Amino acid sequence: MLWAAASAVALGFLVALEIAARHYGVRGPITNQVREVIFAPKSGPLLYASMALMTVVLTWRQRFIAFGAAIAIDIVFFAVRWALDAKMMFGNGALWVLLGCAVIAVTRRTGRERTLLLKGVGLGLLLVAGRKTGDTWLLITWKTRPTVLDQYVATADHALGNPSWVAGRIVEATGPVGAHVLDWVYIQLAVAAVAVTLYQLRNVAAERRFPGHHLVRTFLAVGLLGPAVYMIFPVVGPIFAFGADGGHWAVADLWPDTPPSIGAPGHMPFDGITPRNCMPSLHTAWATAIFIHSRKGPRILQFGGAFWLIATLGATLGFGYHYGADIVAGVVFTVTIEAAMRSLDRGWDRSGIQLVAYGATVFVALLVSYRYLSVEMAEHRWLFGPLVVLAMASVIYGYVRTTKQWEPKAAPVRQPEPQPELV
Repeated sequence: MLWAAASAVALGFLVALEIAARHYGVRGPITNQVREVIFAPKSGPLLYASMALMTVVLTWRQRFIAFGAAIAIDIVFFAVRWALDAKMMFGNGALWVLLGCAVIAVTRRTGRERTLLLKGVGLGLLLVAGRKTGDTWLLITWKTRPTVLDQYVATADHALGNPSWVAGRIVEATGPVGAHVLDWVYIQLAVAAVAVTLYQLRNVAAERRFPGHHLVRTFLAVGLLGPAVYMIFPVVGPIFAFGADGGHWAVADLWPDTPPSIGAPGHMPFDGITPRNCMPSLHTAWATAIFIHSRKGPRILQFGGAFWLIATLGATLGFGYHYGADIVAGVVFTVTIEAAMRSLDRGWDRSGIQLVAYGATVFVALLVSYRYLSVEMAEHRWLFGPLVVLAMASVIYGYVRTTKQWEPKAAPVRQPEPQPELV
């Protein structure tokens, strides 16, 4: 019943986004996904990553068959597109295998095996639908929010030392090599997420059940709730609002050389094609979720999670996509959602409710401060800067302290009783 209710809510949400997108004269998430059955997908790696998640419910033999079928189908599509001189992109085969497994689950499986395979297919399709949903959300932000609040956030960012301007100059100094590495990490965030998730779900095929909580749940919750904040607090980012990429809409061409001066901030009109997707930074949020979930993996996975978080922070700031205030909000946002997801899995209790309520309160307080106390934050940076960092640190500390209490305590090792020596 829970899975049926969740599926109904997700379908209703997708239909609502489809209607909203049609209202603005563009295709919605459902239409875009259906088109990728035949037409060139937007992201082939994402479709194969989604299929890889689905295969956690299959045996090794079935996995080889699934990937072989997907590659064979893609070869056929490549040949047809090459003959028709159409856009070239792989990934259709992975989507066909996902849909084929859904048909097999309904027609050839029964009982728990059917449920398990449908859950695997649903997990893969949810990752794809999350990407399509995010694209539609971004469209709605620039269609419905003609003005942005970048001046407020840039003013408040003085309290943190204007980290985007600092990071931007550092990335410029590293040259093309550093920029290419950060750009690859920034774009391939889903690769790290799939790697961590595959480790977490490595025993599903043997145990024939999913664990109660894993990375994909937090990943989807962040992607679902984050764009709603975009609508409340629309921000385009320093490279657009204060840089060359903003064109004549920008305040001035200041990024990353000259931080904006402290003045009276206000709403500023902006173009109708730049997403208002800065507050909070969802790339930081997702990278934080990857870091949290990689802590219980092997050492190489822990190093990978830490590297991805650090590199993502460097990219979001160094490319001018986000302010420091966005980063702080993104971390608090993710830690709060992760606490809620874990509480939902283990059952709500007083400690879980308090942690989620505190994280949500801090998140709202940050947004209110950025909007209504930005000048005071800039003028008294030595007071507000540490306070902002301390607020974020307090949420992290509360999460670590609370979740540590949730961990099952290991049974004490019994010492062998001394035996009398034989004479």
